[in-house]
Amino acid sequence: MRSARHYGAHDFLHQRAATDIIDRLETVTRDFPRALFIGAGDMAAMLTPACGVGTLVQMDVSPERLPANGARVAGDEENSPFAPHSFDLLVSVLTLHAANDILGALIQARQVLKPDGLFLAAVFGEGTLKNVRAAFQEAEIAETGALSARIAPFAAIQDFGHALTRANFAMPVTDIDAVKVTYENPYNLIRDLRGIGETGALASRPAPLNRAIAAAALQRFSEQGGDENFTIVFLTGWAPDASQPQPLKPGSARASLKEAVKRFEE
Repeated sequence: MRSARHYGAHDFLHQRAATDIIDRLETVTRDFPRALFIGAGDMAAMLTPACGVGTLVQMDVSPERLPANGARVAGDEENSPFAPHSFDLLVSVLTLHAANDILGALIQARQVLKPDGLFLAAVFGEGTLKNVRAAFQEAEIAETGALSARIAPFAAIQDFGHALTRANFAMPVTDIDAVKVTYENPYNLIRDLRGIGETGALASRPAPLNRAIAAAALQRFSEQGGDENFTIVFLTGWAPDASQPQPLKPGSARASLKEAVKRFEE
């Protein structure tokens, strides 16, 4: 992958997401003897003893973006090379949003985990690149009167939550980190996207965009302030296990919510 050579100069969003995941691992009071990290970067170097991670395997579509030391695997979530129940922890950093079948990838992730294994993922969500997307749309319409999809869509947080549930993860949770980046030079945004391999994600590519329209789009983007949004959605779920807390059956409550509210008001 061409982005592998320059990845380290453009990976600030991956670093932010990875740091957040490390913080989350440090709050989980348990150990993970075998862990799988998916995505570019050196997550192993960021681990602290409080994370409780033992043996670590790192996987990316481009192993050149991974550290030279340690266990490395070339692969992606949609074609998992691992046997069921192989890991106690699976972490995915900014890769799942590019999957053609996110639900299928989540199902494979859950199957790879041992019972009561933890799944943590960071993905780009709805709102990401909305300003540059609008600038390209406006410039292309002004020049040609037509519109083509130039930037792949990103799913909403609700969609990710539903997918976690449908993939049969227990205790699913989603939350958002909204990041705004200001680009004084709009071409640096394109360089960042290329550097982290976030270009050319559309399965059906439109006709090439001529340089005049691209320049006009970036000029519009710059004139509108050069601000871009990146919505990082964090997904958390557990592989089901009988030892986990179970929801009560409907009608099994021993106290009346209506009466509790009434007492509180009084």
